[in-house]
Amino acid sequence: MSLETRIMEDLKEAMKAKDQAAMRGIRAIKSAILLFKTDGSGNELNEANEIKLLQRLVKQRQDSLDIYTQQNRADLAQVEKEEIAVIMRYLPKQLEGEELEAVIRDIISSVGATSVKDMGKVMGAANQQLAGKADGKSISEVVKKLLAP
Repeated sequence: MSLETRIMEDLKEAMKAKDQAAMRGIRAIKSAILLFKTDGSGNELNEANEIKLLQRLVKQRQDSLDIYTQQNRADLAQVEKEEIAVIMRYLPKQLEGEELEAVIRDIISSVGATSVKDMGKVMGAANQQLAGKADGKSISEVVKKLLAP
């Protein structure tokens, strides 16, 4: 089932349940899909583009959440947290901690990286292999940690 089909079904369910947080998050995804389809680029909405789209939505909300937290706006921060939780349901399981480190260790050994100078090679391979399974910031932090002397 495509993301668009799942979104339409889930939106109906959220409306029936009168779940405001789910409706906001799902409508944001629906809107992003519509914008992607009508942006004139001619790109097809395949699984890789769906994941990028969802990650972008999560990142936008995470950035807003950070700002609201800094400004002590708990009410607005709560809205962002709820929407992040809804959007994350449509992303593949995210790798974290030991799992992420193990995958990156394998990538480091496969590209033959030995120091921080090789970070570009490792990041390129890691971003390609872990697309949708981990965000770039987490990948970067782990790569730096593992390549540090």
